Amino acid sequence: MLAKPRADLKPNTPDYERIPLVKPTGFREYDARWLFEEEINLYGIQALGLGLGTFLHETGVEPHIVTGHDFRGYSCSIKQALIVGLMASGCTVYDIGLALSPMAYFAQFALDTPAVAMVTASHNDNGWTGVKMGCDRPLTFGPDEMSALKGIVLERRWQTRSGGALVHVDDMAERYFHELTDGKSIGRKLKVVAACGNGTAGAFAPRVLEAIGCEVVPLDCELDHSFPRYNPNPEDMEMLHAMRDAVLENSADVGLGFDGDGDRCGVVDNEGNEIFADKVGVMLARDISALYPGCTFVVDVKSTGLYMTDPVLKANGAKTDYWKTGHSYMKRRTNELGAKVGFEKSGHYFFNEPLGRGYDDGLVSAIAVCEMLDRSGDKSMADLYRALPKTWGSPTMSPYCPDEAKYDVVDKVIKHYQKLAGSGEKVAGQTVRELNTVNGIRVVLADGTWGLVRASSNKPELVVVVESPSSEDMMKAMFKNIDMHLSDYPEVGEYNQKI
Repeated sequence: MLAKPRADLKPNTPDYERIPLVKPTGFREYDARWLFEEEINLYGIQALGLGLGTFLHETGVEPHIVTGHDFRGYSCSIKQALIVGLMASGCTVYDIGLALSPMAYFAQFALDTPAVAMVTASHNDNGWTGVKMGCDRPLTFGPDEMSALKGIVLERRWQTRSGGALVHVDDMAERYFHELTDGKSIGRKLKVVAACGNGTAGAFAPRVLEAIGCEVVPLDCELDHSFPRYNPNPEDMEMLHAMRDAVLENSADVGLGFDGDGDRCGVVDNEGNEIFADKVGVMLARDISALYPGCTFVVDVKSTGLYMTDPVLKANGAKTDYWKTGHSYMKRRTNELGAKVGFEKSGHYFFNEPLGRGYDDGLVSAIAVCEMLDRSGDKSMADLYRALPKTWGSPTMSPYCPDEAKYDVVDKVIKHYQKLAGSGEKVAGQTVRELNTVNGIRVVLADGTWGLVRASSNKPELVVVVESPSSEDMMKAMFKNIDMHLSDYPEVGEYNQKI
């Protein structure tokens, strides 16, 4: 039987070739992420498959599971190791091959299969791998499921069972294409830049957008797992800048950018404005709430305050619930509240019926943007953007903080701002109006300026976002206040970017 996993194994040693390496911190709040070879080896992936299969049996879920993999040089081999573990645990595995994460989620419905294990590192840099898992479609694992799975794997409590099987599903990409495009047609002629960062979406996005009637300008759609230009992450400014340049060069109506596993979509308007995904969400919410007056939206705590204050949303009777960042949290909350859509600042959008099936799909989001433009008459994407109330917001900033320390640091930050608010002290020259601690801490000042600090669920980082409805100076003052406090913690390192 496979040995108990260890966290201290080193590559190029005999033990590395016969014992599972599994670093405990790879089990995140709502999926699993490791540096391949440094933090997990193929035997460790096999142990994960054994643990996941055992979890399905122990929770009474039919042991049938969809697997797929993203386009990285090592993802297919990792998926094969995962399949070995799943089959050894007695699971029937339906392998759909190269896939986007939402294609794997769709396969759960198409095959009437309860569980999914999608091998992807999403937008993480090369070297990372991971698995997005679920057993209650359209939901994916949250902290409770991840904690239970972690215990089974690290404590070697998995059980081998007979009856495992492997079914290759060769036509899922075509079935997914028809799911997205059948009955969809854009009457307005739109020229669209489809940016894929040489990631997996390049095999899907251009064809889908063409099928609904768009003229597509492909940008970095050739699959290349070395990611020669930039990482496929539409939240990173490098990718957004490339989209902007392509939109302006081609006089396109909109630029749509997709992350490494295709569950997020970023937007650049026809004038080259790089629109953060939470603002795109407000634009979509305006459009959707006009079709479904009084509907509910869920947004994550990183998102703009406009969801609560926008006059158009108020006039349409829209209701908004601010919730935890993370695709698993957002999916579950959107489902629980029966919300029409869940919007996350990172670009994960969750469209419920009749707009979608409840999971995050960057191509569904892209189609929704095109349909919004179609319904807007002759208004451009920039016109719709200008129609929003003005705010000054930052990108998502991510100072380094070790996985082992980040939650403790955030707890201390929460206590710091709670103490300031409780004593009536001012922050960035203003009193504190509200503290939201559903996920880290969101500090809202008297004029609506706010700042967020939370721990990243995917990487050894903190997450910092600030916004002001008053001025750019207030936005910068809010960031300065947070940044100065974070500098007190030696565990906090350099930012990926600053305002």
